[in-house]
Amino acid sequence: MAALYLFLLFYCTLLTFGQRYQPTWDSLESRPLPDWYDEAKLGIFMHWGVFSVPSYNAVWFWNNWKNGNRDIVNFMKRNYRPDFTYADFAADFKAEFYDPKRWAAILEASGAKYVVLVSKHHEGFTNWPSNYSWNWNSYDVGPHRDLVGELADAIRNTTNLRFGLYHSLFEWYNPLYLRDKANNFTTQDFVKFKSMPELYELVNRYKPEVVWSDGAWEAPDTYWTSKEFLAWLYNDSPVKDTVVTNDRWGKGDICHHGGYFTCTDKYLPTTLQKRKFENAMTIDKNHWGFRRNARIEDFFSARELIATFAQTVSCGGNMLMNVGPTSYGTIQPVYEERLLQFGKWMRINGEAIYSSKPWTVQQDNATRTCWYTMKKTETATNVYAIVLDWSDTNYLYLNAPITSSSTLITMLGFQDYNFSYSKVQPSGVNITLPNISFSKIPSTDAWVFKMTDISN
Repeated sequence: MAALYLFLLFYCTLLTFGQRYQPTWDSLESRPLPDWYDEAKLGIFMHWGVFSVPSYNAVWFWNNWKNGNRDIVNFMKRNYRPDFTYADFAADFKAEFYDPKRWAAILEASGAKYVVLVSKHHEGFTNWPSNYSWNWNSYDVGPHRDLVGELADAIRNTTNLRFGLYHSLFEWYNPLYLRDKANNFTTQDFVKFKSMPELYELVNRYKPEVVWSDGAWEAPDTYWTSKEFLAWLYNDSPVKDTVVTNDRWGKGDICHHGGYFTCTDKYLPTTLQKRKFENAMTIDKNHWGFRRNARIEDFFSARELIATFAQTVSCGGNMLMNVGPTSYGTIQPVYEERLLQFGKWMRINGEAIYSSKPWTVQQDNATRTCWYTMKKTETATNVYAIVLDWSDTNYLYLNAPITSSSTLITMLGFQDYNFSYSKVQPSGVNITLPNISFSKIPSTDAWVFKMTDISN
């Protein structure tokens, strides 16, 4: 009886307080991913920091300069005094035009459901008044503002987006880190007195629902005490029920351990993935931060971004699309335009994206520029074919779908029209394409055909 009583007490405790996760990967990875993240599909990344001041060669400017990059060395010789240091850039990080409510409105208009702001990149400068980054934060120098807190408030007070934060575990030139590194990471002074205290501070103060870790690749997760942090995050933090995390928690962890996988920057598989992943994708083709010397051809078009997004979602992923704000606190028109173009497409075609699931087929074998998503109804399955190239003929052949006697085919945004089609044996469908006037076509970038009651 005593044993039964103890078992029932333990069981009731679990029901009352929920599962307690242990600081092991087996335990941490048993936690289900909160539903909101998979349903969201699209987030916006924002790389903003002292690197936005030189705005040349983007976010790795300091490291590349220190390592003798000839282009950057010459840039500095031409434009700055000989004794100019990277720290001197911070005074010009003024963010004088920073309007977080305007940012929030632009981000929401993009169709995204969450935002991830860089709170601290590898340079170590914190975009909030951290107690662990004296005189190297946005309140003590530069803007003299809490950049993180202001955007968090604007997002939560004026939009329905989820707010997340990127945080670099390491700092290129922090003396504590360099000393730990010289000791082959047998000491942990940087972790104990800098990196982890500020990460706990971030979560407790701003309650981010995405904790996007980076900068962990030189040392194992045992050095970073990452698993202990994640156990606290999932068990006791103020966001324990809704927070999601990525896979950059220590050397060798990426694409193997953590929450969802990122694997590499711009990770874009062509097949369905077993684990939820995120494609961290740039709008600038080659850089994460704002660049004053960028040309228009350096940016992906809305059509290219939508094509990448369709492939990402079809294979089971989310896309985190990056914007690089200026040091003076604005989102440049080319970035704003891309976000608004994306949002316009999402308003028409969001049914095929939000809360969708991967279908049994991702890419159509006949029409290689077609990617599928699906949603189940109570009685059948609706499949969405995201077509990236309009057919040159008056029909569209898709190899994958098997239609039923009750299948209807429509185009999202093209109201009250059922497309005629013919079934192809053993599988596939020929969709007849009518002449559609330019003013009635719902998009010029990609088109979504909705097929109800598909058999496969």
